[in-house]
Amino acid sequence: MTDDVRFEVQGAIGCITLDRQRALNSLTLEMIRAMQVQLDAWAEDPNIGAVLIEGAGEKSFCAGGDVVSVRRSRLEEGETGKPTKLMLDFFGEEYRLNRSIADYPKPYIALLDGVTMGGGVGISVHGSFRIATERTLFAMPETGIGLFPDVGGGWFLPRCPGELGTYLALTGAPVKAADCLYIEAATHFVPSDRLQALRAELLSLDLKQDAAGRISVLLSEHSVSGGDATLSEHRSIIDSAFAHDRIEDILGALKAAGGSFCDETAAMLEHRSPTSLKVTLEMVRRGARCASLAEDLEMEFTMVQSFMIAGDFFEGVRALLVDKDRAPKWSPPTLDAVTPEAVAAYFSPAGKIGL
Repeated sequence: MTDDVRFEVQGAIGCITLDRQRALNSLTLEMIRAMQVQLDAWAEDPNIGAVLIEGAGEKSFCAGGDVVSVRRSRLEEGETGKPTKLMLDFFGEEYRLNRSIADYPKPYIALLDGVTMGGGVGISVHGSFRIATERTLFAMPETGIGLFPDVGGGWFLPRCPGELGTYLALTGAPVKAADCLYIEAATHFVPSDRLQALRAELLSLDLKQDAAGRISVLLSEHSVSGGDATLSEHRSIIDSAFAHDRIEDILGALKAAGGSFCDETAAMLEHRSPTSLKVTLEMVRRGARCASLAEDLEMEFTMVQSFMIAGDFFEGVRALLVDKDRAPKWSPPTLDAVTPEAVAAYFSPAGKIGL
């Protein structure tokens, strides 16, 4: 279906390799569709005991979704007051894939060696085992492009310890392996120079019985300490400041506390889309009350349809990924101009994806 993702069976494991290195293995709609078809087939194949997913090259596992193509579809179709077909297909099918991974009947192992952001988080964090390395760079940076941390972010982030998920959702701050372990985005840490040995042993496992148990034992044998988590050093102020339910109050708490971390965090927030910040905070709070990932993903699909007819997403992608001037002009440009009614509208009923 596409040359950007490869599938092969080695031993008892179905192997997925994302191979779009020029775009840091970012997901296209064709890749998403190919992965769904293959995962469905392997789920029914008695010879497959587990799935292993990795990114080609040494830079990236998966840097996200192909939002540039999503933006292009709007430019080609013009302003119609509704999402384009590509938008609906891309996000709807991506969210279905996330749900499939979460509910997969066999162990799903992701090697997070390199950049793991946005859509890359969605095809890893919901799986059984997530292996970080010293090259892992993990983030949900969507508020910086006028979107929100989707692909199940509304489910995963509120369930991080304390308010760490709220902090990561709003700031989009990148973190490394030790922090991935701390927030449970990763289950194991294996140095990159040991990955080939780990991979070879995984592929030689007999997975006819207790596949998850045997994989877990092998991963534990290869795992080492990921070091100290940077987030733990700032846990107190994060839990305090990000417990507020208004962005203005979060900023006020950070500025009142002072210090380099708080100043840098406040500066990050002040450069994000005001609309994205307010809608994302509401999503995190609502996501904490969701009963399942499926319920959260339905909420996110409603949200994303509203974002696809607003302006900040297209401006953010232009500024950061197309023209790369890093000077987006958000609309509205200030937090106080984003009313509670405007935020609530992003959660109004829209089309469903049937999860």
